[in-house]
Amino acid sequence: MDSAGKNYFPLISVVITTKNEEKHIDACLSSIANQTYPSNRIETIVVDNQSSDRTKEIAKGFTSLVFDKGPERNAQRNYGMLEIAKGEYLMWIDADMILSPNLIEECLRYMENSEYVALFVPEIVLGGDFWSKVRRFERSFYDNTVIDGSRFINRDVFVQSGGFSREWMHGPDDWDLDKKLKKYGKIGYLSDTNPYKNWGGQSQYIRKRGIEPEKHGAVIYHDESNFRVGKYLRKKQHYITDFQKYITRWGAKDPDLKKQLGLWYRYFGVFIEKGKWKKLIAHPVLYFSILVLRGMVGVTYILNKGKS
Repeated sequence: MDSAGKNYFPLISVVITTKNEEKHIDACLSSIANQTYPSNRIETIVVDNQSSDRTKEIAKGFTSLVFDKGPERNAQRNYGMLEIAKGEYLMWIDADMILSPNLIEECLRYMENSEYVALFVPEIVLGGDFWSKVRRFERSFYDNTVIDGSRFINRDVFVQSGGFSREWMHGPDDWDLDKKLKKYGKIGYLSDTNPYKNWGGQSQYIRKRGIEPEKHGAVIYHDESNFRVGKYLRKKQHYITDFQKYITRWGAKDPDLKKQLGLWYRYFGVFIEKGKWKKLIAHPVLYFSILVLRGMVGVTYILNKGKS
């Protein structure tokens, strides 16, 4: 790897936050262990929040850097990324995410040949049931928009930004981080690169969840194969208080917030901009189902706004 004219392999720190993730953590950590980037230049850090299952036991089979921290995921992320990580670049993911084998190499290649301070990474939702397909279709419209969240970040810039806002923000935390990162430079987008076919055994795990990974390039797969509408809405309800704090912090008239929280953009604009309407009209049932799901989220927000 010498695409930037440099004969060195920067250390990459990947931070995973966990809480009772024994169903997902093995697949997540296996995907990091199977990267095309040199394994001795990847630092895998797991920050757990008092799991009562086998999460930490499984994690310790992959890395010695397993820690305890709470009470919320941003405290975990900051601990791993600000206090533990030694890498020149940082990547933060959730335990139910799987990296394509070439992802870290492609992220680094892109960053080393640009002036970006961070990268948005394409994300594909896994799951073969109807609502997982709806979520996958919905998520495909969010890549490289203000609804997205950067994943691969220059360490120095992350430190200067102060990292994730402390424990109080666990809903729009990624949006808030991006707002701070943009003060130091632009966020780029790692477009879905040429299909990567040398997956090995882990391709079966993804194929069973509705996707043929060999058709895609450098992406993150988000395992929502056990997606449940009720659980999804309860999670959104948990975020209400911090959305109010996010609005107070940046102002309701901020152009990013207008899109992130505005009815027009969230229900229509993001689905039709930049020619995406062509994909939309090809799958009207999925789009209608997105509107139903977004409508339920909106009702949840309205009903709980006064309680925040």
